[in-house]
Amino acid sequence: MGKQAKALKVTLVRSLHGQLANIAASARGLGLRRIHQSVEVADTPENRGMIQTAVHLLKVEQAG
Repeated sequence: MGKQAKALKVTLVRSLHGQLANIAASARGLGLRRIHQSVEVADTPENRGMIQTAVHLLKVEQAG
């Protein structure tokens, strides 16, 4: 009965081209490089902050 860490599935749905450097860096920090690429990231305050910075470019779902 180990405690499982929650995860989020994050998908890049809009281009990083023309975005401010900090927004593009946040998306890249999440591991996103191409449009429609999805990654699973841990639900941590650090990742939530990066998601919030680029929320207008992303689709976020619960992983699982």
